[in-house]
Amino acid sequence: MSHIGFYRKKAKFKGIFGIRARLVLLALILVGPLMVERIRSLEDTRVKQVSMASSELSALAERTAASQREIISSVEAVLKSSAYIHASASRIGRGCATLRASLRVDLPSIRMLMVAGPDGVVRCSTSTMFVGLNISDRSYFKKAMESHDFVVSDFLVGRQTGKGTILAAYPVSAIDSGEEAVLVAGLNLDWMSGVMGNLGGRPGVTAALVDGDGIVLATPPDQMSLVGQPFVGPAQPVSPGLNDLGAEERAFSGEAPGNNRAVYFAPIRGTTARLVVAVDEAKVSAGINRDIRTAYLQLFLVCFIVLLGALIAAERLIVKPVNMMTEVAKKFGQGDWSARVCRKRLPAEFVPLARAFNAMAAHLVERERGLVAINNRLTVMASIDVLSGLANRRGFQSRLDFEWMKAEQNGTDVGLLMIDVDHFKPFNDTYGHPEGDACISRIGETLAAIANDIGGFAARYGGEEFCLLLAETDRASEVGEMVRSAIAHLAIPHRTSVFQQVTVSVGVACTVPHPANSPRDLIEAADAALYAAKHRGRNAVVEHGFIRGSDSGLSMAS
Repeated sequence: MSHIGFYRKKAKFKGIFGIRARLVLLALILVGPLMVERIRSLEDTRVKQVSMASSELSALAERTAASQREIISSVEAVLKSSAYIHASASRIGRGCATLRASLRVDLPSIRMLMVAGPDGVVRCSTSTMFVGLNISDRSYFKKAMESHDFVVSDFLVGRQTGKGTILAAYPVSAIDSGEEAVLVAGLNLDWMSGVMGNLGGRPGVTAALVDGDGIVLATPPDQMSLVGQPFVGPAQPVSPGLNDLGAEERAFSGEAPGNNRAVYFAPIRGTTARLVVAVDEAKVSAGINRDIRTAYLQLFLVCFIVLLGALIAAERLIVKPVNMMTEVAKKFGQGDWSARVCRKRLPAEFVPLARAFNAMAAHLVERERGLVAINNRLTVMASIDVLSGLANRRGFQSRLDFEWMKAEQNGTDVGLLMIDVDHFKPFNDTYGHPEGDACISRIGETLAAIANDIGGFAARYGGEEFCLLLAETDRASEVGEMVRSAIAHLAIPHRTSVFQQVTVSVGVACTVPHPANSPRDLIEAADAALYAAKHRGRNAVVEHGFIRGSDSGLSMAS
């Protein structure tokens, strides 16, 4: 049973993986790797593109940070020079005037210069609107006074101008301990933003110079709306001591939390500010992502077209021809010997198979015809008595049934002669069986001739007994006398017979077929008449008629 189950599963498996499925699988094997390789190549290109963009932006960020550091350095240099000038001029009482006369604030990175006393009140400024302004509460002023060093403020809004700015402060006491004053420079944020122009115009890239609180100080020109706004992303203050480690000389990166962005930091020496560049990898790789989506779509379309083509090719080139040949084979198997495969409708690969099938069909037809002919001959041979040359009992019965049915349909009569050779056993005993066979043969020839002349049917019923079937005749008794006389005229010697020659006794019966009687009744009537003829002394003809009585019996009429 296990073997049967295994073979059933195997047959089912073969059915699932038919020729269509195999062609589809082959098409996928051929096309799939090519498209997958293309997609893999695009994925690699995306990774490389993002990596190259990241490397490029990192380098640009570092260069931009260096430019910002140079701006801060130049402002520090200006403030230190101004501090020297102010300290020198103050000794002669002309500090502010000398500052205004000797220093032209035409640097693009500086908007104005001013000098505040130890109380934080601005005593001198390149812009008169700032004179008298109290900045003692500003953190940058306090830090400068405490540290006696260069200080840069975070982003703040000017009290006089109402605009955002950052300020740099340098105490004069750093170079002259006798002078308690602080020089303050207002930095030009527009200039600082202009320096970052090389980071602008890039999809997915956000660049900003932010202070310690994460407020945007400067951006590329195309992102100026972000100035003064909190920077979106990881813009945490630089940890203490970072500048001491030399981190201002290099950029470092991290991942923006909850966002697929790479962030690059570059601290500005001497300040809490740093340059931040955020790269949105999705936007940077938007072009290659479109190409990848297009590749996936192309893969789907190519696979669909290939699969459809494989199915159509399988249907037209393989399945349809096979089905066509199968149908022809079924018709041929059902007995339509003319069924042939039309080679014109087949692909060239199937033509030899169709030619072989047609040749086989023609050969089988010839064999079938030969078998039919042999069968017909066997049927005839089975119905012929070889010795007499007449039909045998089987053949006689078939002919009697046919004539009976025909007469019943037409309402005509059927006549039957039962013929028996008189004293045939003594003839065989006297002359031997070869002579007996010769006697039977000559009687058969005589009966065949008579049957041919009158349109009857002669047969050997068995042993020395013959019969002659007559259709549509009313002279059965005459035919019986004709048979008796013809046999007597053969003058075959028979010394043990009272007639000294071979003679026959004939029983005759005639009837019109009716549902109440049958061919067997006719045979029994003729046989009864033959029995009567023998009792009359043989070499005689006796006729038996069907006479219906109250007891449905048969009576003889001579």
